[in-house]
Amino acid sequence: MDKVAVVILNWNGKEIIDTFLPSVIEHSQNATIYVADNASTDDSVSFIQQNYPSVKLILNDINHGYANGYNTALKQIKAEYYILLNSDVEVTRNWIDPIIQIMDEDRSIAASQPKILSYKAKDQFEYAGAAGGFIDKDGFMFCRGRMFDHYENDHGQYDGVAEIFWATGACLFIRAELFHDIGGLDEDFFAHMEEIDVCWRLKNQGNKIYFNSNSVVYHLGGGTLSNTNPQKTYLNFRNNLYLLTKNYNQGNFVLKLFYRLILDGIAGLKFMFDLHPRHSFAVLHAHFSFYRRFPKFYRKRISIQKNVKQKHVSGLYKKSVVFEYFLFGKKNFSDLKPEDFTI
Repeated sequence: MDKVAVVILNWNGKEIIDTFLPSVIEHSQNATIYVADNASTDDSVSFIQQNYPSVKLILNDINHGYANGYNTALKQIKAEYYILLNSDVEVTRNWIDPIIQIMDEDRSIAASQPKILSYKAKDQFEYAGAAGGFIDKDGFMFCRGRMFDHYENDHGQYDGVAEIFWATGACLFIRAELFHDIGGLDEDFFAHMEEIDVCWRLKNQGNKIYFNSNSVVYHLGGGTLSNTNPQKTYLNFRNNLYLLTKNYNQGNFVLKLFYRLILDGIAGLKFMFDLHPRHSFAVLHAHFSFYRRFPKFYRKRISIQKNVKQKHVSGLYKKSVVFEYFLFGKKNFSDLKPEDFTI
């Protein structure tokens, strides 16, 4: 069994693999590196075989998407720790050991992430994870170092080891046993926010999620879907509703969901007023898809909630980050008061 397995999901990413895989090989001497290929139609597989023979290949039969692709691959890998690593991430020297050391010392830490900086602007935090993820009372996600579309430059302001609410799927360290115990990634998400769902389920079971700045990686981002793609808007809005339905337990779920639907409607109107009608229709499409699948996700909610071990979870922002950002101009995570987070 491997101590640490670095697992990279690939689909038609030959150029990305050629750019970023060398850094992973160079700086991951104490780990086994796997590429799980989602039935690529380019020559990714033969390219890896010819140029990176030390990398182990897992060949999925079809393009399963992010969640199912990883679930299928990880069932075939025996390890103590998985590192789910996006194919467009450049890692740095000693990126694995600081996180594994802390997780070895504290068994209550179920998952962790490094500092995520932008590959294109290496002094700036990157969208997917930055210095650790959080969630507000209405289910909106944000990060230390990235609030909505505002990115902070990294001045060491979030350096250290700290508990967070969720760790990014761009570079997710997770205990393999716990990953399988909770059923892995929810394949109904297909892509986007499934790692947040995993982290929330882990926290509801009494586990901790951590950030560790002693490990640093650089993420290109937008490799699957860019922020300008309406499909990403659809997945983000739909999956956020899935996320709340399954995991929210901080009050009246029905009222919370109704309030969130109103907020999403406002967002859809804003897209229309900003002359982005395709994104507005993507929000509408997300809602109809959610309504259609609500019975299925409500059954998931019942199954999850009856087994919750810890209803009071740390790292939840007790106010609306939407109001704080758009109405009160709080653009940086440091502008939010620590006492407004659950501990």
